[in-house]
Amino acid sequence: MSQQKILVESRSIVVPGDVIAEGDFRLSWSPYFLKVGEKFISTVVGMVNVKENSFEVIPLEGSFYYPKVGDIVIALVKDIEPYGWTTDIKAPYSAYLPASSLLGRPVNSGEEIRKFMDVGDYVIAKVEEFDRTTDPILSVKGGKELGRINSGIVIDFMPNKVARIIGKGRNMIDTLSSETGCNIFVTQNGRLLAKCPSKVSEELLIFAIRTIEAESHIKGLTDKIKQLIREKAGGMSASNAETKVNS
Repeated sequence: MSQQKILVESRSIVVPGDVIAEGDFRLSWSPYFLKVGEKFISTVVGMVNVKENSFEVIPLEGSFYYPKVGDIVIALVKDIEPYGWTTDIKAPYSAYLPASSLLGRPVNSGEEIRKFMDVGDYVIAKVEEFDRTTDPILSVKGGKELGRINSGIVIDFMPNKVARIIGKGRNMIDTLSSETGCNIFVTQNGRLLAKCPSKVSEELLIFAIRTIEAESHIKGLTDKIKQLIREKAGGMSASNAETKVNS
């Protein structure tokens, strides 16, 4: 076995073309670096996170989600076919949701499936099949959170910020929920579903998400977000705000 050598320090910033490591590392496929011979070369502007004898590249830019089987995503319906829906999951590929998965039965001949879900609707689904040679297949079976979204707001953010939005041990997402009063469900493709008690809470949450996107690389961000939300809310928790929507 060849020697393993990581050539950058943890939290170093790399750009496309930078050599990150050399040797026989056994790493899962990632769109954020290439292996050329025994060299691992960054394909993005990102930060390297070194973990013992391994590493990962966390992109600081980029707007695509790369599907993995088992991921939970929020899909936007963009077309209706006779037996299912074509959706946008913020990936380089469209994803297909068979109607039978949502209906729990085969589609009847001539049945209009638009009445169950139309263009512009959102659905929470699981990536059931994908091998990078065909478009992803989605499913809404096997989870109580899966299915058409009927309430709340969907907020888009950069897919490479999912880990930062959730935070270590869920500390960031718990902070966002407690400080805004919103019930938040984050999916792997850079979308979240929020059910908030007021319009003020929604606006505070969106403000916080945009701040996290812009400053995801700094330390102590969770405490900063908490402080910023409280300042913007006028020194009080948004959950106490009086303005309400969807009431």
